[in-house]
Amino acid sequence: GMLTGHVVPHNSGMANRSNPQADRAGASTLHLPEGNWNSVLDCLCAHFPHIPSEVWRDRFARGRVLDADGRPLHVSAAYRRHLEVHYFREVAQEAELPFEACVLHADADLLVADKPHFLAVMPAGRFVEQTLLRRLIRQTGNGHLVPLHRIDRLTAGLVLFSTNPATRSRYQSLFREQQVDKYYEALAPALPQLGFPLVHRSRLLAGEPFFRMAECNGPANSETRVDVVDRGCPIWRYALSPVSGRKHQLRVHMASLGAPILNDPLYPELASGEEDDFDAPLKLLAKRIAFTDPLSGQTRRFESRLTL
Repeated sequence: GMLTGHVVPHNSGMANRSNPQADRAGASTLHLPEGNWNSVLDCLCAHFPHIPSEVWRDRFARGRVLDADGRPLHVSAAYRRHLEVHYFREVAQEAELPFEACVLHADADLLVADKPHFLAVMPAGRFVEQTLLRRLIRQTGNGHLVPLHRIDRLTAGLVLFSTNPATRSRYQSLFREQQVDKYYEALAPALPQLGFPLVHRSRLLAGEPFFRMAECNGPANSETRVDVVDRGCPIWRYALSPVSGRKHQLRVHMASLGAPILNDPLYPELASGEEDDFDAPLKLLAKRIAFTDPLSGQTRRFESRLTL
């Protein structure tokens, strides 16, 4: 996933007053520029115009702005040019996503959730608290939850989590060894000229910009089975079964076939605008998942309650 600036937990600057070096681990350093400010606070507000002054005041109050020796500066500390100041970058308050995940199944070893569109599975980039993993840990109180696989943030549907560290590796190996049948549905333009079912294989590597994938020359590392469930006009409903689990695989493969999935902001072209359009979710759903349970030997099958 995308990594932005390293985020330091709130309490790390508070630990270990006696060891300034430890205090400053993970902090950013600023030598105050030339100017005629009265306080360090005024200088910081001018230097970082996008960070409101109440955010800086809160950081001072929590001991998150330090002097060269790693001691917290008071909010009224006087400005001196070239003064060395250490501060901790923190992710701004994330907007609450207005979509709920639903737990479809939970037992001693597995939890199955129905993920809404727009919710990331794991913390990455600008999403930390607004992720499926963090929400489920808060909801269940189980800090041992680990996702067994990922689906894209813009894709909805089934995500399986290990709830028990003792049996985790047994379930992880199922996914790693591609012994899990995954069935997706997608809405995309009709492809009357192609014969279905078909298999699409290609070599997928990171493209431009870095968060988009691209098909490249060379041996295939991705494979998708594609069939048609419903031939509407002009939009068909497709059944997609990924054999491999590459990032954005189904989205790239459908675009490559000439039927990009409806409302895809990345494929075939990068859409302008950064913001999610909650009224136009990507029409891709992780609908069913089936496997032989490594503990019981039973066939297990889960189905999303979401629809496109």
